[in-house]
Amino acid sequence: MSDFDGDLITLTGLESFAHHGVFDFERERGQRFVLDVTVATALGAAAASDELDQTIHYGELANAVVAAVERDPVDLIETLAERVAAVALGFAGARAVRVTVHKPDAPIEVPFADVSVTVVRRAAPAAVPEAGAA
Repeated sequence: MSDFDGDLITLTGLESFAHHGVFDFERERGQRFVLDVTVATALGAAAASDELDQTIHYGELANAVVAAVERDPVDLIETLAERVAAVALGFAGARAVRVTVHKPDAPIEVPFADVSVTVVRRAAPAAVPEAGAA
């Protein structure tokens, strides 16, 4: 059974302008990045209580993802995807995350529709106290 078989919150097409890339001109001019983020979490308590504090606030998640994209430049979108995954997993209740970083204006010499990388990461298991520990 996959972490993504259960309850999910998905943000699709988050746009950000940032200065990532291997080439100097990418760092200087910047370019558009588009992200899709899916977080596996339990939504039953939120559905039953109708209380925002029982779920992951997708507005706050979107803001945190965009802020992570816009901070210090990196060479690779793989590195950027890892950064975003770590941010998403920092939200209480996040069990796993799937992050796709699209670089639609990548410097590729042949016609293309999109370039993207996807990472899937899981939250670290909760520490289990040793038997007899107080």
